[in-house]
Amino acid sequence: MPSSWVPTIGLTLLPHVGGILGGFITRKEVKTWYTTLVKPSWRPPNWLFGPVWTTLYTSMGYGSYLIYKELGGFTEDSVVPLGLYAGQLALNWSWTPIFFGAHKIGWGLVTIAALTGTVVLTTISWYPISKTAACLMLPYIAWLSLATSLNYVIWRDNKDKSDKSE
Repeated sequence: MPSSWVPTIGLTLLPHVGGILGGFITRKEVKTWYTTLVKPSWRPPNWLFGPVWTTLYTSMGYGSYLIYKELGGFTEDSVVPLGLYAGQLALNWSWTPIFFGAHKIGWGLVTIAALTGTVVLTTISWYPISKTAACLMLPYIAWLSLATSLNYVIWRDNKDKSDKSE
């Protein structure tokens, strides 16, 4: 049986894996393709995204640990709440390669809309198990609402700069 801190650290850090990998794509494209896009004046500055995502990934990861702990690990009871969490994490990790990597702004919008819905469902499923875990997801929902709006406006205003196969 692993030490009690292994699931805590592992599940808390897990979301960062995709974030770090996506960061390699984002860093390159933010300096090239992204600079050519028309962006709204209300968008957050580029430097803010790293600290925000670091905080959100840590919060959601720790929240997933709380659910895991409350339900006794990967059990039959954890299939829905941790399955929804895994689904949102996969959608989260896929957005960067779609939007920044493939320049598919419209598909990025579809992905982030699905992501936001899945995060809301995850949060709802977590609430009866751990109110703390559910509350840790609220800043993520707020940020995704902003990010979804930003993705929409960028798509609307830059249809000519998106991959033509959209």
